[in-house]
Amino acid sequence: MATDMSDAIRQISQDRGISEELILKTIENTLIAAYKRRFGNADNAIVRFSDDNREVSIYAQKQIVEGVYDPVSEIDIEDARELNPEAEVGDEILIEVDPKDFDRVAVQSAKQTAHQSIRAIQKDTLFSEFRDKAGEIIIGYYQRERNGTIYVDLGKIEGILPKKFQSPRETYHVNDRIKALITEVNKTASGFQVILSRTHTDFVRAIFELEVPEVYDKTVEIHKIVREPGYRTKLAVYSNREDVDPVGACVGLKGVRIQAVIRELEGEKIDILKYDPDPRRFIKNALSPAEVRDVIILDEGKHQALAVVNDSQLSLAIGKQGLNVRLANRLVDWNIDVKTDAQFAEMDIAAESRRAVSELFGDADEYGEEFSRIAELPGVRADVVEALKAGNVEFIEDFLALTPAQLEEFKEVGAEQFDVLRKLIEENVEIVEEEEDAAAEQEEDAAGVSEEEEAGLEEYECPECGAKITVDMTVCPNCGIGLSFEYEEDEE
Repeated sequence: MATDMSDAIRQISQDRGISEELILKTIENTLIAAYKRRFGNADNAIVRFSDDNREVSIYAQKQIVEGVYDPVSEIDIEDARELNPEAEVGDEILIEVDPKDFDRVAVQSAKQTAHQSIRAIQKDTLFSEFRDKAGEIIIGYYQRERNGTIYVDLGKIEGILPKKFQSPRETYHVNDRIKALITEVNKTASGFQVILSRTHTDFVRAIFELEVPEVYDKTVEIHKIVREPGYRTKLAVYSNREDVDPVGACVGLKGVRIQAVIRELEGEKIDILKYDPDPRRFIKNALSPAEVRDVIILDEGKHQALAVVNDSQLSLAIGKQGLNVRLANRLVDWNIDVKTDAQFAEMDIAAESRRAVSELFGDADEYGEEFSRIAELPGVRADVVEALKAGNVEFIEDFLALTPAQLEEFKEVGAEQFDVLRKLIEENVEIVEEEEDAAAEQEEDAAGVSEEEEAGLEEYECPECGAKITVDMTVCPNCGIGLSFEYEEDEE
């Protein structure tokens, strides 16, 4: 069977995305199917291609015998020697079969087998191709909509964008360009489905990888993304290099990078914040754009925290319908309660809970690592706290700065209670006095001469020239006149 097939094979391979090896295998199966249809059995059929794939032949492999019982698989010795004079009984010989001998039914059956094989191969090839693209961004075009589901033309196949994976901000029309994330590739009875999404957090991650080179090359890592599609997204990032600002890299010069992402998300608000392994600082960052004054860890095991903000920042920290604090909760995986200073002061929080500023999470200051307010001290009396607070003394720093005269003004608090309070501060607060010690040393150095003078070196004036002299001198250092001092005993 002489055919010029190479060009046709290459054309089919390009048009349908099928490898040439699979096409050759399909041709082989087609010829064998036609052979079987013609002779009823294809166990002895052999298909061979030329080296350049321009010719294909089909042969019947027959055994040489004396007396033929099965003409499909056997050939008489005399007939075999006409084809090969050296043939012997028991040998096998290949006899070429002319496809023209196949009847019309056999040819039609072979064609149908070929078409089915090519379609199956094409589906398997496309399935493997798109399965490997799961988690990647793909661009298609709006084709039609049915029951809220959008069908997207992806070129070789049609993708599905379900209603639940569409942003509420977005509307589409026929032939609109759609960029989406491939989330699933599923086989079905009719082929396979490519499920697309524009609401997944991985879609935002993939967009940042496209727009921010530092994210793509892992210089800047995305710790976590939380999102309310169409409304707000929070992104926690950190850098693997100290000289790279992760937030600045994502925002870009004059905000060009973040603006490109916002445009792709149809104006959705995006908060980019720095990830911090310290939950206290991470919670502060997560509540951005609100400014948080302090974060108190109420229960570390249950991940419960309290964020204290100024009155002007409360609505911003909570967000419209609680969106900002809800996203912050999901981002840091803590249950965050937002309160103002006044609300926090009214709360009845035990001393153990007020140790929110603990060694692990607290900021060290000059009054220790755990406590800054008098009310936070364990065992402190509530009436003492209220009396001091009424006099605008709320912090330990303020109390330690009070003079004895100022303490006497708090008549409702006795000296004994102040002594107890000082003892609590000594037991629970580590006071760093480096600056005070240095200042004291400087004062001692400056006062050194005066102490010596007090020890006996009193200064006088020379009666001759007026120069300064001391009692241990016998001659004036200025004019050289002799000196003599007389001492009088103090009258008792």
